[in-house]
Amino acid sequence: MLRRKITGRLLEWKNAPERLPFLVEGARQVGKTTAVLDFAEKNYRTVYNLDFFRDPSLVSIFEGSLDPSAILTKLSVAFPEIRRTDGSTLLFLDGIQHCPKSWTALRFLAADPRFDVIASGSLLGISHPEEVSFPVGYIQRIELKPLDFEEFLWAMGIGEETLGYLAGCFGDLKPVEPFIHTSMLSYFSAYMTVGGRPAAVDSYSRFHDYSLVLGIQKDIIEGYRNDAVKYAEGSEKAKILRTFDSITSQLSKVYKKFQYSVIAKGARSNSYGGALLWLRDAGIISFCRNLSLLQLPLAGFAKDDAFKVYMNDTGLLVSMYEQGTAQKIMTGEMGLFKGAFYENIMAQCLRSQGFPLFYFSPSDSLEIDFVVASGSGPCPIEVKSGENKKSKSLNTILNTEKYGVSHAIRFSRNNIGEAGGILSLPLYMVMFLKPDESGDAFPSVSPEEIRQHIPV
Repeated sequence: MLRRKITGRLLEWKNAPERLPFLVEGARQVGKTTAVLDFAEKNYRTVYNLDFFRDPSLVSIFEGSLDPSAILTKLSVAFPEIRRTDGSTLLFLDGIQHCPKSWTALRFLAADPRFDVIASGSLLGISHPEEVSFPVGYIQRIELKPLDFEEFLWAMGIGEETLGYLAGCFGDLKPVEPFIHTSMLSYFSAYMTVGGRPAAVDSYSRFHDYSLVLGIQKDIIEGYRNDAVKYAEGSEKAKILRTFDSITSQLSKVYKKFQYSVIAKGARSNSYGGALLWLRDAGIISFCRNLSLLQLPLAGFAKDDAFKVYMNDTGLLVSMYEQGTAQKIMTGEMGLFKGAFYENIMAQCLRSQGFPLFYFSPSDSLEIDFVVASGSGPCPIEVKSGENKKSKSLNTILNTEKYGVSHAIRFSRNNIGEAGGILSLPLYMVMFLKPDESGDAFPSVSPEEIRQHIPV
């Protein structure tokens, strides 16, 4: 069983004095059902598992009265072998999108102390009838994303001692011991190619056979295509598929700003914008918006008409290219296209850490890959696929008074270092870069202040 961070969130929820129904959302095959059932088995005596996809007849439980007592009566009929235990009973609504009226039922279930409620699923493709309302204010919700790099390391057998050592190096800005540094870079390359889908990670951890991983990834990609055909309406089906197929070409460009013309000749935002939003809402892609100015709050200066598109799982992106791409990434032979994969994995990692995605490109000759908020202002981030320390754009930003930027981060294959206001970090150390409660990454690049934001 893969170790997931959501287990800690679920435990916090269960131990809270008052618990609203907990909604776990996410893209297909990110491990929602497995994570909830594992948590339920370890923390509840009684579990009603209502899988609406596998057993559509369970939908009828939510027809008629939505009073909790009436629902419990129907559950006792549907599951006669289960004996309910007050105070230790969980109602798990799995695939809640297949039972729209259960959304409304959450409002009433929230007030009943006899059992806890967890729901899982996606809003993708749901069209609620007018009489069905989403229970705003009556649920807690979380998006379960693909495994992040730290979870991937757990799956590979990397223990807390090693992770604690790396966290200490990050906090003290102390170079990592060479053998460990090289090993972590190898793991990061593996993470790029395997991605974060639990089935792919589990297979790789057991067999280390990428051909098996590729088969899993191809199945997930095909599932996305089937979703477009199943849930989208009319001409949107073809537009979604064309837009999805264009992502590899979009990221292979030198300038990766999303261009509708890459999808099809004459394509415009008014005809293909809906397809992009569909892919985002399905949890397949994320937008990274260009900033008009390097000022806080970043979202206030984000352009709506200038953005990049990244896949939320870099392993799936790799599987969309030709055979042998993964092997080239592992051996460092990617050539001109390697920048696309390194930018995508950094976008995936930053999003997993809770950062919104922004970049800064005030001209064709100047582009900063990512920008995050810090206590002292915007913090530019540059991603290098190798050990090249040249950072023309970063140096221009740091040395041009009008931008008002005092520090920046460069992620590369190099070890930890600092020079000229640029903090150099190994690619794998993005797992320690986390926003504080205000959304800032860290107050400055000094070891003392960075250390405050390392998770204990």
